[in-house]
Amino acid sequence: MAGRRALGRRFGWLWASYAVSSYGTGLGFGAFPMIAVLVLHSGPAEVSALSAAGLAVGAVVAVPLGPWVEFRRKRPVMMAMDLTRFVALMSIPVAFALGLLSFVQLLVVSVVVAAAKIAFTAASGAYLKALVPPQDLLIANSRFESTTWAATVAGPPLGGAAIGMFGPVATVMADAVSYLLSALGVRAIGGGEPRPTRSGVRRSRAGDLLEGWRSILAHRGLRRLFFNAILVNGLLLATEPLLAVLLLGDLGFAPWQYGLAFAAPCVGGLVGARLARRLVARYGQRKVMRTVGALRACWPIGLAFVQPGVPGIVLVIAVQLGLVTCCGMFNPVLATYRLDRTDPDRIARTLSAWSVTSSATIAALTAVWGLLAAVTGPRMAIAIAGVLLLATPLLLPRHENAPQDAREPAAGRA
Repeated sequence: MAGRRALGRRFGWLWASYAVSSYGTGLGFGAFPMIAVLVLHSGPAEVSALSAAGLAVGAVVAVPLGPWVEFRRKRPVMMAMDLTRFVALMSIPVAFALGLLSFVQLLVVSVVVAAAKIAFTAASGAYLKALVPPQDLLIANSRFESTTWAATVAGPPLGGAAIGMFGPVATVMADAVSYLLSALGVRAIGGGEPRPTRSGVRRSRAGDLLEGWRSILAHRGLRRLFFNAILVNGLLLATEPLLAVLLLGDLGFAPWQYGLAFAAPCVGGLVGARLARRLVARYGQRKVMRTVGALRACWPIGLAFVQPGVPGIVLVIAVQLGLVTCCGMFNPVLATYRLDRTDPDRIARTLSAWSVTSSATIAALTAVWGLLAAVTGPRMAIAIAGVLLLATPLLLPRHENAPQDAREPAAGRA
C-alpha cells in the first residue's frame, strides 16, 4: 500500500506529462532510421551516422544549457523544451507533405531533440526535488521508471502497426503531439515557483559550464556511479545495432520475432520498478545498488551465444528479461541517490553534465563498436562488450555516504 501513496495533484500532472511524452516516444521508436531507409533511401553508413551524430552533436549543444536551466524557473524551461521538440518533429511531416524532406533535416531535428531532452531532464529533476518530500523521491522515481517500461512494452508494437497503415512519418507526428500535450500538462501543474538565485559571487560562464562535472567528481559515491552508469549504458546501446544485424541478418529472425524478443521482456522493467522501494526499505540503498548493479552486468554476455530458431528467441527473451528487470530496480534507486546527494542549486547543471557525458559516450562507443564488428563480426563484438560489462560492478559505491559529502567539511568548520 505504501507504493500507492498519493503524492499530490501537482505531482499527478507532472507524472501525466511524463507518461504522455513517454508513450509518444514509444510510438515513434525507430521512426528516423525507417524514414531514412524507406523514404530517403539512405545506406547503412548514413543511418548509423544519423544515430551517432544526433547524440554527439546534441550533447555538445546541450552543454551551455545546464547553467541556463539552473538559474531559471524550471516549469517554463520544461514547457519550452517540450514545445521545441514539438515544432522540430512536426517539421518532418510538413516537409514530407511538401516533398522537401531531406537527410540533413533529419539530422538537424535529431540534434535539436537530443539537446532539448537533456535540458528538459535537467529541469524536471530539479523541479521534482523541490516538488516532492525527500522521503517520497524513490516512490516518484519508481513511478516514472514504471511508466517508461510500460510505454516501451506498448509503444513500439502500436507504432509498428501505425507505420504499416500510415507510413513512418505518422509516428513522428504522434510523437510531436505527445510533447505538445506534455507541455500543457506541465502548465496545468500550477503553483508558484521562486526564481533561483546565484549564491555568493557570480561565477564566470566557463565556471558555470563545468560546475556540474565538479559536483559529480567531488562526491565519491556519485563519481563511481557516474562512471558505472555511462559505461554500462554506452556498452549496452553500442551493441544494439549489432544485435539487430546478428538476429535479422545472420540468424534470419523475422521482424515480428525481433520485436517480440525485445518488447515482451520490458514487463520485467515494470516489476523491477515496483520492487525497488521495498528492496531499499528492507536491505538499504547501498546494498540494493551494489547487488542489482552487479546482476545487471551479468546478462548481456548471454546474447553472444544466441542461435537460430525458437531456442534463440527464448534465449534472447530470457537474457533481456533479466537485464530489464535489474535495470527497472536499479534506475530509480540511482536517480534518487543522485538527487539526494546533489545541492539544490546545482541539480540542473549536475543532471545536464550527466546526460551530456552519457550521450557523448553512447555515440562514441556506437561508432567504435561498429568498426569492431566490421573487423571481428557482430557476434564477437557483442561478446567483447559483454566481457567488459562484467567489470563495471567494480565502479559501484563501496561505502555508504552521507547525503552530501560536501556538507561534512562545512559542518566541521561550524
